[in-house]
Amino acid sequence: MSEPMIPLSMAVLTISDTRNEATDRSGQALVERLTSAGHTLHEKRIVPDDVYRIRAVVAGWIADPDVQVILTTGGTGFTGRDSTPEAVSVLLDKRIEGFGELFRHLSWQEIGSSTVQSRCLGGLANATVVFCLPGSTGACRTAWDGILAEQLDSRHKPCNFANLVIPERGQHA
Repeated sequence: MSEPMIPLSMAVLTISDTRNEATDRSGQALVERLTSAGHTLHEKRIVPDDVYRIRAVVAGWIADPDVQVILTTGGTGFTGRDSTPEAVSVLLDKRIEGFGELFRHLSWQEIGSSTVQSRCLGGLANATVVFCLPGSTGACRTAWDGILAEQLDSRHKPCNFANLVIPERGQHA
């Protein structure tokens, strides 16, 4: 990779009824990974698992021209309060179907058949790429290390999502 990586501006949202900044290991794992990779953290927040509060934060970031990537963690399971897919999917212009499929394939090797309960998703909205990850720290590591590190690196070939959100690359949505 001879060309320099173009850092992206990312926002991290933890969705939880119980976590706070001191106990949010999943959100912190994402922040550590994205900054270690050379990207910048625009903002990190925690909101309760409530469809409208999640949607409001994500919609605000989608509308913010300074945010290129949104990573959420939590609320993708099947319990009564898990509502991230319902909150975010209506905001997406295009879904990245392969993201959930590939995540579950990688996760299968770690947690077996329990991976079928993950409703993680990815998509593109207003030239912002959005990835909704499960709430476990292990799942966030799996998603970043196995998919996102490469797909958010402007140098990754033959294609990556970084080039869709970098205006000067000419593929800006």
